[in-house]
Amino acid sequence: MPEQTPETHVIDFRAAEQLLEARDPRGAVKLLDSVIAAHPENTAARLLRARAFFAAAQLRPAELEFQIVLEREPDNAFAHFALARTLQRANRPDEALRHFRLAAALDPRPDFVEAARFDDR
Repeated sequence: MPEQTPETHVIDFRAAEQLLEARDPRGAVKLLDSVIAAHPENTAARLLRARAFFAAAQLRPAELEFQIVLEREPDNAFAHFALARTLQRANRPDEALRHFRLAAALDPRPDFVEAARFDDR
């Protein structure tokens, strides 16, 4: 196996983005594993891996990655929204609603606000 360098990690990250876009989330996860092993502090790689886990219906690993992202970036509205979608798919609606509402409070995008169901009180 060729030696991994910061440059190859960037290439792997970009390739993982393309694989996820091409609907190959498992391939994306495989590429991101080495990137995260070398750079565990890289929040962008963790967020991309969380998205790939979600797309592969690996809900528990997706949840854990989104939580790591949110520990580092508690104001990341997208991560709250994506975690909420993950919890929703895992049939945990009360936990999901909390994160939908946090996402909407941080970024009042129409899709975030609609998911937050503020008018359902």
